[in-house]
Amino acid sequence: MRPRTLDELLGQDEILAKGKPLRTMIESGKLSSMIFWGPPGSGKTSLAHIIADITGMNFLPYSAVLSGIKEIKEVIKEAEQRLYLYGKRSILFIDEIHRFNKAQQDAFLPYLEKGTIILIGATTENPSFELTSPLLSRVQVFVLKPLKVEDIKKILRRALTDKERGLGMFELEIEQDAEELIAQLCSGDARFALNVLEFSAKVVKGKIITRELVKEVLQKERILYDKAGEEHYNIISAFHKSLRDSDPDATLYWLCRMLAGGEDPLFIARRIVRAAYEDVGLADPYAVIIALAAKDAYEFLGSPEGELALAHAAIYLATAPKSNSIYAAMNTAMKDIESGLTPPVPLHLRNAPSKLMKELGYGKDYKYAHSFPGHIVKQEHLPPPLDKRRYYIPTDQGREAEIKRKLKEWRKILGLEEKDEKGE
Repeated sequence: MRPRTLDELLGQDEILAKGKPLRTMIESGKLSSMIFWGPPGSGKTSLAHIIADITGMNFLPYSAVLSGIKEIKEVIKEAEQRLYLYGKRSILFIDEIHRFNKAQQDAFLPYLEKGTIILIGATTENPSFELTSPLLSRVQVFVLKPLKVEDIKKILRRALTDKERGLGMFELEIEQDAEELIAQLCSGDARFALNVLEFSAKVVKGKIITRELVKEVLQKERILYDKAGEEHYNIISAFHKSLRDSDPDATLYWLCRMLAGGEDPLFIARRIVRAAYEDVGLADPYAVIIALAAKDAYEFLGSPEGELALAHAAIYLATAPKSNSIYAAMNTAMKDIESGLTPPVPLHLRNAPSKLMKELGYGKDYKYAHSFPGHIVKQEHLPPPLDKRRYYIPTDQGREAEIKRKLKEWRKILGLEEKDEKGE
């Protein structure tokens, strides 16, 4: 059921609609090397086949998993001879091109420079992370999206009615609920949807594929989650941002999505602890305690019981007041240090364990806070030119509002209220 024309290939109108650059390039035959980046079953290989058919170029398909560079170089030499003798160019299609290491990817560069071949690479991984800069600079990257539910349904109907390449000769029908179930659970992967349909057709009793049959075939709902790939980072990012944005429902969903996909629960626990410090901060000091307790509880209980502790902590953090004041303060202080603002420690703050140090003024005129009313004292603790700097600026959120009130009161007592709040 692989699509044979651009119009048969569904779901990629953003790059293949009439007038779009890729379609214009294909129809004109003026191709350049390119990378197709998209999830499984989105049409990357099919599109490469269609391009070869439309342009009439020789098509050389290889997989980075099964083929080595030595083998591919030999094929490229044959392509060079074909171009020289017959004037016919070749498309070298490399599936899972991200599997090649840096040296292997660099091996393509001379041939791309000479224009010997048109390289089309397919990858499910982010090319920015998996492909070398020299290779990326010589190709165009086109992003393929997961197919929509309606696109999957059209593909299923085609397969059921096509007597030449599909299941049309069996004259099967599929219940609307069964079609919907496959389309929803395949996560935009046409190959997976067709596999489910084919297996259902093999085991169906009668002529109607029902929802119950599809559920039996699936056995367990398919989870789109790759612990080693980009989706791993996408979902943990969605989890952290949902928590930061105080959305407990989305926070719980992404947490469960990771757990169902086999993510290491302790990886999730570490992110929860990080969020407690970075996004909740002193607006709710108990958030850190609960986050660490959830990590300890998971280590004590294991799965699946310990996963409830992670959900407990995640929802607590999502509904807690938020403050990133400590995170922002630390970043500002680090920027000052990295920019070279590292003057010596003021003498009155230095320890003086030896007679010589005392003679040099170490510790001289230091004021011991506990000897003063309220246990606060007016003295500079930052060296010039940082003595007017304020890094920590508390918010009005939760517990931090009380800290802000207290600092304001202390500064008023010490006569520091006129100090610029931004430290400038």
